[in-house]
Amino acid sequence: MKKLTQNQKLIISAIPNIPNFPTKGIQFKDMTPILAKPKVLSIVTNELVKIAKKYKFDYIVAPESRGFFFGIPLAEVLKKPFVPIRKKGKLPRPTITVTEQIEYSEVSLQIHKDDIKPGSRILIVDDLLATGGTLKAILKLIKLLKAKPVAILFVVELSDLNGRQLLNEYQLPLHAIVQLLGK
Repeated sequence: MKKLTQNQKLIISAIPNIPNFPTKGIQFKDMTPILAKPKVLSIVTNELVKIAKKYKFDYIVAPESRGFFFGIPLAEVLKKPFVPIRKKGKLPRPTITVTEQIEYSEVSLQIHKDDIKPGSRILIVDDLLATGGTLKAILKLIKLLKAKPVAILFVVELSDLNGRQLLNEYQLPLHAIVQLLGK
């Protein structure tokens, strides 16, 4: 196993494990304490910026709500448009909807039809990769918009839940700042 950097240790120390939330058997990784620690949030943002700068893209997308925590600051620093992906029923203009099975339920995600131009290059940001269901739905939305995903960035990857394998068919670069066990 690769030795952790000091920054990775700080990020991990800010993520408590909450057993049996939201349902029995789930080991929930609470990302919200990162927001209350400016130094850790700055580290996360800077690490995401370093990775994102390797790619040419037009938009940053992230799913609600925890993806927003990291996608919006990244978009601000890089001066790129941020496009939210929301749960069904939260967006006011015409949308495209995709439903996908995730870790412990089903999720229906939407994006405004007119927020992304066809042919655009998309950087996807989310807080955590678990089983990959949310990202699969996001990739389907991007395809329906006739846009091209270029990479996916995470703060945390739960490496034992095999989300990366579910996303292999898309042949996209996936980057996580830290890897943890989900179980």
